[in-house]
Amino acid sequence: MSQRLLQAATTGLRGPFIAAILAFLVGLPCAMIIPPLDRDESRFVQASTQMLETGDFINISYQDDPRHKKPVGIHWLQAASASLTSAEGARDVLAYRWPSLLGAALAAFALTWGAGHLFDNRRGLKAGIIFGVSFLLSTEAFIAKTDAVQAGLITLSMVALAIIYTRWKSLPPDAEKPKIFKEKLIFWVALAGTILIKGPIGPMVFAACALTLLAWDAQAKNGNARWFKHLGWSWGILLVILLVGPWAIAITIATDGSFWKTSIGDDLAPKLISGDEGHFAWPGTHTLLLPLLFFPGSFLLGGALQTALSRFREPAIRFAICWFLPAFLVFELSPTKLVHYPLPTYGGLALLAAVSLSMPLKTWAKVMNTVLGLFGGALISLIVIYGLSEFGSTGAAPLVSLTVASSLLVSGLGAFFLWRHHKRTGLLCLLGAGIAAHLCFVTTLSQLKPLWVTQSLEQALIDTRLDPRQGLHPGPVAILGYEEPSFVFAMGTKTELAETVPEAIAALKQNRPVYVESRFEEDFRAALHAGRISARRVTTVEGHNYSNGKAVKITLYQSQ
Repeated sequence: MSQRLLQAATTGLRGPFIAAILAFLVGLPCAMIIPPLDRDESRFVQASTQMLETGDFINISYQDDPRHKKPVGIHWLQAASASLTSAEGARDVLAYRWPSLLGAALAAFALTWGAGHLFDNRRGLKAGIIFGVSFLLSTEAFIAKTDAVQAGLITLSMVALAIIYTRWKSLPPDAEKPKIFKEKLIFWVALAGTILIKGPIGPMVFAACALTLLAWDAQAKNGNARWFKHLGWSWGILLVILLVGPWAIAITIATDGSFWKTSIGDDLAPKLISGDEGHFAWPGTHTLLLPLLFFPGSFLLGGALQTALSRFREPAIRFAICWFLPAFLVFELSPTKLVHYPLPTYGGLALLAAVSLSMPLKTWAKVMNTVLGLFGGALISLIVIYGLSEFGSTGAAPLVSLTVASSLLVSGLGAFFLWRHHKRTGLLCLLGAGIAAHLCFVTTLSQLKPLWVTQSLEQALIDTRLDPRQGLHPGPVAILGYEEPSFVFAMGTKTELAETVPEAIAALKQNRPVYVESRFEEDFRAALHAGRISARRVTTVEGHNYSNGKAVKITLYQSQ
């Protein structure tokens, strides 16, 4: 019976859709419960909101400042999503998170589809689900920024390239060209999409993979470069230009070319040279975090390594290695590191992990599976335990217990079954552990109230009936000393981020609500006294700003 069900589930496109739906559903509850995040997510959604407010879908702005960092693709998707799923001016962050959820679903769908062509439908479904429930992709799935959508498009382009590569490698030297126009079209369209989402990252992953394949094949003397020569370069590059060019021309004209100077010279280049914006980390950081971010697939890393070492002569395995390793090393060697950077390479690793499930593993691979998997589970457990001890309450303790039980006990049971060659049962335990651990982990975070300062600030305005949106007091709200973009997104584009005490005093004189962070409060009260201005302290919000790691104390003032 189970064999018939598995056969039915993996027939045609059912497998890709199952993987996509699972990836979508793993991220959906998290997207519904987590407030807007600082800083990148809130900057993205605020810029997308301003597109809807102004009707300008070419320029990207955050309040009055141009935001010339990333291409426009994600903002178009978010603006379309918000206009279709929420009321005008609602500022519901979930409305902006749908593209990321769909991007994660696309990544799982694409990998399942591609792996089905490279191997078989069953291993394709395993690869797609392993990737779809991985800790990093499931997290990026509910954050409204570029990375989940980029992962989906890069995965689609790379699996199309993998099919092209393996089809060519399976032909004798004098055979006719394979009929792979559909795969070529998918590759070029998806590559153009990656450029519109995050510029050079998609082409970099492609180039790293393709050049490594060409060099490896040439060194091994077991193939030629026909797959690369016949990739459809002439019409493919033209198609990319047609898809990307109109916006590139429009933004160049609209900004007199300053977009490119800022995005390349001020944003991209510093990341390649030094640790930009305080995000420097030593080489090895991404490798150390891999057991955490690939969890529960980290219980298959030993098997993935054995697969790569023992079967690298097979074209599909060789492609998976070249997809993952070269680009991963680029991210590893780059001075600027954020944990999500290597996500586009995880598809290749998931392929190797899925194949390992159908192989007899050596003892060293089993040990490596277990050690790295438990290490990843231990990191998840330590993070939630630390969060509870620093910012939580006893009400969050059951969630922490469930997180630890899922990430260590249930996953450990899965490792035991894999060791005893009950691979289907072991994989089901691992997938269940990964889904449960991630959901409990994120739910625990949502309960750590001191971390959600903006939410507390907004609620304080509502509770004291000082929120300008209630129509009782003029706006916009002014805030001195706390400049996180989540507050701007919550309270509106015109929110005043005061830079000096006189600016905050001027807002108070206009009978507008004013928040003052404790670092500025002494000077603020001195200015009130000197100017003989009557104001009352309404309430004080305390919390922890996770963006800079500092405790904050912010007082709300109202003029009298």
